[in-house]
Amino acid sequence: MTLAVGPTAAALRHIEAVVAERQLGPGDKLPTERELAAEARVSRAVIRSVLEDLEHRGTVVRYVGRGTFLAPRETADPETANHPSPSEIMSSRLILEPELLPLAVAAATRDDIEEMRRCLRGGDGARSSEEFERWDTALHHSFALATHNIVLIGVSQLLIDSRQQPIWGGLKKRTFNPELHREYCGEHTDIVDAIADRDPDSARTAMRAHLRHVRTTLLGDNA
Repeated sequence: MTLAVGPTAAALRHIEAVVAERQLGPGDKLPTERELAAEARVSRAVIRSVLEDLEHRGTVVRYVGRGTFLAPRETADPETANHPSPSEIMSSRLILEPELLPLAVAAATRDDIEEMRRCLRGGDGARSSEEFERWDTALHHSFALATHNIVLIGVSQLLIDSRQQPIWGGLKKRTFNPELHREYCGEHTDIVDAIADRDPDSARTAMRAHLRHVRTTLLGDNA
């Protein structure tokens, strides 16, 4: 795929939202190309191109006459599995996510910001750790998508993939409570408001403060 902009970006965002909102997992079937095109308000050719790219990257598998499915998760060899630790994940996020925001501020379209607002509403209405984590993931990825930079989008997806492990989910679930939920939602709102106001310094500062809060909550340190 070339730079994910315009209809291609809209199609990719919609497919990601479908997976998150319908809680689809490895082996689950995606809607048809016609349905995805109608819902994303793009052509079937755009949807087909995005699905072909996702298939090339191993994210989906496609069968003639049957449809498109999320790729089954391969059984990892315990001796070769190399999951990053929560500390490594948070260190990486603190390096990357604040610094991509100035580009997001410069490049974000009205649709990009509306997608951020949609994720904010979803996170605010979440009633469980798992539901909030899905919206949290979608929101943070929307910042990368708003850069319209395929490299940063790919790195963001890598960070998302690194969080798909039991130890991360367990930490998030154990620390989730109504007060923390409200605090995280407020911090998320500050980030999105700064992007909408085209204020790169405030956006970067708000993201850094939010991620430090997350790190302290999960790991008990202030690094």
